[in-house]
Amino acid sequence: MKMRIHREALAVVAVAVFAGFPLFSGFAIAGDKHVSEAVEHAKEAVAHGKQGHADILVKHAEGALKHAEAAGLKNPHLDEGIKHLKEAVVHGKAGHADVATQHAEGAVTHLSEVK
Repeated sequence: MKMRIHREALAVVAVAVFAGFPLFSGFAIAGDKHVSEAVEHAKEAVAHGKQGHADILVKHAEGALKHAEAAGLKNPHLDEGIKHLKEAVVHGKAGHADVATQHAEGAVTHLSEVK
């Protein structure tokens, strides 16, 4: 009798693990996708900032910021990347392409470290 109960419990646990694993790994994949999108937008912001296009830098920095915030991960590099993106937006809107570019570069550096 005890052996049967243990087998049934083991079967239930095994099914729960195999059914639940894809759900939790899906969260990680979604976060990774947002982070990679944030990195791409931040790189575009840097490229346009180096050309002196503060307005386009702002658009890409805002896009990167949206993706970075949507990642929903607890990571100090993500937090720093978000801070740099916010600064890039502020300076870009003020027409300071050079300072905004430095912040966008900082965002790329930190967001690239998010794992």
